[in-house]
Formats: sequence, C-alpha cells, structure tokens
Amino acid sequence: MFRSKVFSVLRSINRSSYDIGHTKLLRNTLFSTNVLRGDSGDTSNVTLNENLSITSQQPQTLDETIQKSKTSTENAEVFLEASVGSNTSSFPTESEPDKLYKKLEIEVRGNDPAVLRNYGEFAVVVAGHLDITVGRHVAIRKPIFERLTLLKSIHVHKKHRVQYERRTYYRYVDLFNLTGSTADTYLEYIERNLPEGVAMKITKVELQTLPKTVKQAMPSQQ
Repeated sequence: MFRSKVFSVLRSINRSSYDIGHTKLLRNTLFSTNVLRGDSGDTSNVTLNENLSITSQQPQTLDETIQKSKTSTENAEVFLEASVGSNTSSFPTESEPDKLYKKLEIEVRGNDPAVLRNYGEFAVVVAGHLDITVGRHVAIRKPIFERLTLLKSIHVHKKHRVQYERRTYYRYVDLFNLTGSTADTYLEYIERNLPEGVAMKITKVELQTLPKTVKQAMPSQQ
C-alpha cells in the first residue's frame, strides 16, 4: 500500500512540474523507500532512476519548445517566399494588345423619325469630342411598312374588316479606325442615352494579324 501511494505521489509531481515547465526540480534528486515485508524484517530499496531518466530527456522549459516552433515556422515562410518568387520570375506577365476596328456601323430603328434624327446628331457630336472619324449619317427614304388586315370583331362577318399598319424608320451612322478602348467608351455612353422605343444594332469589323501558318506559307509561294 505504501509503495503504491509513493508512486502515485511521484507521478502527480512529475505531471505538475512538466505542465509548469520546471522539470529541474526532479532532475538531480534520488528517491528511495524502505518497505517492510511481514515479520521477516527484510528491507528493499526502491529507486526511481527510470522516472528520473525519462524526465531528464524532456526539454528543460516550455520556452525551448516555443522557440523551436517559431524557428520552424520562419523557415517554412522563407521557403514559401522563395518558391513564389521563383514562380513569378519564370512566368512574366505580358499585357494584351488593344483591339483595332476598321469600321463600326450603328443602326437604330424606331417609330418616330424625329427622335431618330436627334439621336443620330447626338451620336455624331459625341464622336467628334472623342476624335473619331465619322462616315455616313443617313436615313432610308421610306420606312418599312407592316400591314395586318383583321376582323373588327370575332363575331362579325368577313366583310367587316379593319387594317392596322406599323412603320419602322431606320438610321445609320458609320465610324472608322477605332481602338478597342475608345469603341467601348463610346458605345457605353450612347447606349446609356438611348431613348425609349428605339432599338440599336452594332456591327464591328475588327483587324487581326495573320496566323503563323499563313506567314510561313507566303515566302514559299513567292
């Protein structure tokens, strides 16, 4: 009984000292107990060298473990920075060239010719402020008619009819030699000011370089 109590006390002391970080208390001490066995009177010395050797192998304080963890994290950060720098240097970023448009055709359609005329003049003035070359600014001479002949009512005879007509007017504005950024800015501005009941259609003619296969075939043909 006495021996088991001593072992339990020593274990609790070892645990508490390790948690606090003061393991030096048990480093240079030697515990021995004398245990009587019945009536024989024999004594036995029980040493705890194993426990002391285990505690001596543990770090002296918690500060050492914290410092080791800090150094390991710093080394990992340095390695990551080096790897990121090598990747960025091996793959340089290149800016994409701006697009070029040879022609930009704007078609607007609506039911009121006066609204289309004013909007066409507005588009030409905006192009002048952006130094854009303006081509034709015309409207077709006659509108496109769409006629529907229907019964006046569902419950009347065939001879009682009425005719409905819809007129659609068109106007065209052509712009030449634009860059991609200028075209985007211009189109965004005129689209924001588009009147109600007016539809717009934009046709772009883009300039592109010849593919490498065509460039390689041209000298051989000459």
